[in-house]
Amino acid sequence: MISTVIIGNGNVAHHLEKAFLKANTIDVTKINSRNLSNIPKADITIIAVSDNAIEEVSSKIKNSFVVHTSGSFSMDNLQNKTRKGVFYMLQTFSRDKEIDFSKVPFCLEAETEKDYILLEKLAKSIGNKIYNITTEQRKTLHVAAVFVNNFTNHLYKIGADICDTNNVPFEILQPLIDETASKIKQLKPASAQTGPAVRNDTETIKNHLDLLSKEQQTIYKILTKSIQKSNKTE
Repeated sequence: MISTVIIGNGNVAHHLEKAFLKANTIDVTKINSRNLSNIPKADITIIAVSDNAIEEVSSKIKNSFVVHTSGSFSMDNLQNKTRKGVFYMLQTFSRDKEIDFSKVPFCLEAETEKDYILLEKLAKSIGNKIYNITTEQRKTLHVAAVFVNNFTNHLYKIGADICDTNNVPFEILQPLIDETASKIKQLKPASAQTGPAVRNDTETIKNHLDLLSKEQQTIYKILTKSIQKSNKTE
């Protein structure tokens, strides 16, 4: 059994605890980051809090092996005086949406090979996509993830707003969203690009802009210009 303490009360901590509780090789305890006066001893202590709180929380931990779950926080910036590592899961976590950890990439980092093997064992108890990733590689992955997930989801939100404003059900766009996501499993994103920007369809672009708010127009123009510039360099 791997004894594990999870510190945090957010979405990552919530789903990680649920997954560990289902594994018969992990003994897990979850505590709130505000209750650090009596942290149980464990083989691995996982800090699953916001990046801004990691340094403060880690400075109060006396357990021997401490890791965080951040995509952009350096392992070396952990403030515990003991062993350090990273247990980063490259996925979006919402509390009310179940996570299939067998499909989640685990990006691991540790100071020693022995500690890396321990983290790998922990990850394999709930998943099977394991990667040995350095801090710099992880930071690069994190910013790439912001583009393909956070920014993309915001564009979904804008699309939903446009639909709501015009009394059109957003669900009509769902097959298009699914096909777009599915297509890049077979094609490179550059090859999968379609639409008026890549066709330089100026009349359609003008008509679209007439339908949008000023903020939406700004985003539309920036993305259109980026697509056209990217298409010229391919």
